[in-house]
Amino acid sequence: MTSKRTKLQEDTHFRVLRLLQDNPEMSQRELAEAVGVSVGGMHYVLNALIDKGLVKLGNFTAAEDKRRYAYVLTPNGIARKAALTRAFLVRKMEEYEALKEEIEALRVEIDANATNKLS
Repeated sequence: MTSKRTKLQEDTHFRVLRLLQDNPEMSQRELAEAVGVSVGGMHYVLNALIDKGLVKLGNFTAAEDKRRYAYVLTPNGIARKAALTRAFLVRKMEEYEALKEEIEALRVEIDANATNKLS
């Protein structure tokens, strides 16, 4: 069974890889805001993705500030993103089905209570 911490880490990695695939020029601050983590946390996540060979760091040449970087997905990063996308989708579909069942049970309960009050 996957721990809650591991799922959270996978979700964060998935979201970062997804954002970077379309926007490699995003800053750490922009990524942190989009994903909902601190800038320090994003720095840690990006370093982990770079260390794993999923993202490479390059200069963003179009920027006026030549200190800006582009975070580009490597072929391994693209493959990992695909795997994380599948896992994310499966997990969210399971959550969706559980939520649908809970909503239906609540509707039945409300209908039963309304019927009992009318009796």
